[in-house]
Amino acid sequence: MGNFGLGQAIRRVEDQRFLTGTGRYTDDISVPGQLYLYVLRSPHAHADIKSIDAGTAKSAPGVKLVILPEDVKDLGRIPAAMIPPGPDGKPPANPPLRPALAQGRVYYVGEPVAAVVAETLAQARDAAELIEIDYDERPAVVTMRDAAKPGAPVIHPDQAPGNLLVHWSLGDKAATEAAFAKADKVVSIDLINNRIAPTAMEPRAALAEYDAAKDRMTLTQGSQGSHKLLDWLTKAIFKIPREKMRVISPDVGGAFGMKNFLFNEPILCLVAAKKLATPIKWTGDRSESFLNDAHGRDQINHAELALDKNGIILGLRVSSMGNVGAYVSAFGAMIPTMAGCAMLPGAYRMAAAHVDVKVMVTDTAPTDAYRGAGRPESAYVIERLIDKAARELKISATELRRKNFIRSDEFPFKTALGHKYDSGKYEELMDKALKRADVAGFEARRADARKHGKLRGLGISYYVEACAGGQGEQPHLTFGKDGTLTIIIGTQDNGQGHHTAYAQIAADAFGIALDKIVVKQGDTDEVPTGVGTGGSRSVPIGGSAVKQTILKMIDNGKQIAANLLEAAPVDIEFDEDAQGGGKFKIAGTDRAVPLGDVIAASYDDAKRPSEQKAGLYAAEAYAPAGATYPNGCHVCELEIDEDTGEIAFVNYTIQDDLGNAMNPLLMEGQILGGAVQGLGQCLHELAEYDASGQLTTGSFMDYTMPRADSTPRFDFAYTEVPTPNNVLGIKGAGEAGTIGATPAVANAVIDALAPLGVSHLDMPMTPLKIWQAIDGAKSGKAA
Repeated sequence: MGNFGLGQAIRRVEDQRFLTGTGRYTDDISVPGQLYLYVLRSPHAHADIKSIDAGTAKSAPGVKLVILPEDVKDLGRIPAAMIPPGPDGKPPANPPLRPALAQGRVYYVGEPVAAVVAETLAQARDAAELIEIDYDERPAVVTMRDAAKPGAPVIHPDQAPGNLLVHWSLGDKAATEAAFAKADKVVSIDLINNRIAPTAMEPRAALAEYDAAKDRMTLTQGSQGSHKLLDWLTKAIFKIPREKMRVISPDVGGAFGMKNFLFNEPILCLVAAKKLATPIKWTGDRSESFLNDAHGRDQINHAELALDKNGIILGLRVSSMGNVGAYVSAFGAMIPTMAGCAMLPGAYRMAAAHVDVKVMVTDTAPTDAYRGAGRPESAYVIERLIDKAARELKISATELRRKNFIRSDEFPFKTALGHKYDSGKYEELMDKALKRADVAGFEARRADARKHGKLRGLGISYYVEACAGGQGEQPHLTFGKDGTLTIIIGTQDNGQGHHTAYAQIAADAFGIALDKIVVKQGDTDEVPTGVGTGGSRSVPIGGSAVKQTILKMIDNGKQIAANLLEAAPVDIEFDEDAQGGGKFKIAGTDRAVPLGDVIAASYDDAKRPSEQKAGLYAAEAYAPAGATYPNGCHVCELEIDEDTGEIAFVNYTIQDDLGNAMNPLLMEGQILGGAVQGLGQCLHELAEYDASGQLTTGSFMDYTMPRADSTPRFDFAYTEVPTPNNVLGIKGAGEAGTIGATPAVANAVIDALAPLGVSHLDMPMTPLKIWQAIDGAKSGKAA
């Protein structure tokens, strides 16, 4: 294994470059002669565009081009990758899709209406202010509840009658109704899963170029997968052959789902670049990000749990609404339905479950996947419901969970909503977390805190999620003559540490140093294929694909080594732990040839088998046998100041099962970062529109983010329970922390307020909202 093998907590090889300021993000890239694009956006949530006068803008200083809706009307619309079927088993035939520029009508504040290209960004911005647009405002429908009311204004009458895009369901309704009919106890809860903005550290940006001689466009843009963008741009937008475009994704400063999608601005840059035969650059500012990036979450849930007299869960019934916004984004309609609802049973055994979801259209920015993409919403529902059921049954929440956990000897386990869980030790993990958090001593700590005017609460969640299944990857690996290994793969690093992870797999397998490994991603001219990054798939799937390709390279090496050692290939074995580096040797002897010599021989046509390529080249396609199901227990202990509603974290314990731990340091970083985003949604974040459709939290002055001083010190540990569904035994870790944190923190807040008679709060649980609940309880108006 060596110092850099699997299981070692090595630091990221990328960090030196990033921390010393030599990362290369889209906005860092400039080319000679580039012009700047600025987007003029709608100030209205719903309005007809009666006329546009851009005459003055076109003659403004430095202006080279003004793009109006009529200039892009023949382009295809930004596609929806997947829309769930309705009751007839078919998805909507004509969903409302986002145009490059609004066509005749605007549907949300911030929708692009025109674009200006000029020599400087300031000139483009100034000229945009000279464009005169005559709007005829229409009534806006901002919330799902308003959109569903009889007589509400209909946003897309032909595409979403009654503002309903699709009504989707999952599960056995008859069996679920039967389970509820025989229940001794039914517990219900109503929840709001608040809309949030993705707020990646690096705003979106694009640089478009056009080669007139080759009639070929190039787009440089931070993303979660260049090939997906390439497909959408060539097939859906410009309708050109794939070879007529190149997409490059350089370093990416955070993505969280949002950079998986195609947006208006890169399309406009490409249009301008081709029109002017000049490079065009656009970089969004933070206000533009709030207005036009795909928001996350935004669901309303009503959930019911049926239990028998012993507290055993019989069935689960959930009815939800999910907001896709004004247009259907790539996976926007999938997130509140197919992406997460099947995880509603959580870690619990139940015979029946049914969920139905109404996917609604509103005059707000489109929504789509945000870290966890439907699974955090489902975990929040079931874990809030479990805690409420425990209170009504007058038993501890841990006891109720323990009664209903799927046992370790029941895996693989098929749930009532169809998932086949791979492996887990739920009760064991919960017990470890409870012990480490000293839950046994909590009531004494609560009593002591009360003496000092503090309300102490303990919140527990047990999450399980589905990730890292589906499509595979095909990496391309080759050794150079100098022994440097190059890994070309179609995933995309957004800050997770892919270069380290893939290099660590290769270093472990070949017995070579990390600095002899180069990882390349993001350029569709260089990377032949790729699904990209999302759904915690990159290391479980991409890493497994790298491992499989390495095994093929070793097989190639055995054939060459056999020639060098004058032996049969079947007698050759590879020792990655050999002193001085990996060696091929004849089994049972001390006759060996170093890896470097075999690599050198691979460049000699006389020594390399004719069917092989130089450098031991291999490119093995790999797809997992199924999804992985990471799971774990979060225990949050916090205090609330009764006079102000302010929260202070006391302790936060996480015990996770993420399968085999390839790099514990990278794994912990993913979990803690995700947990901060989860508590951010629970306590702080809200993308809120007023009744007219204006975004009232459109900057960091109003949109509250978690900060270091409002974040707990996490106590993280893990238990390795390998998955059988990929060759590395790894379960996805990229979203797990987010999924477990939100319900744990919410349950802790409710537990702290429970002695006052407060039984419910919706997110974000801000100090003001908490203080109002406390005040209401004291005045006899507790929730």
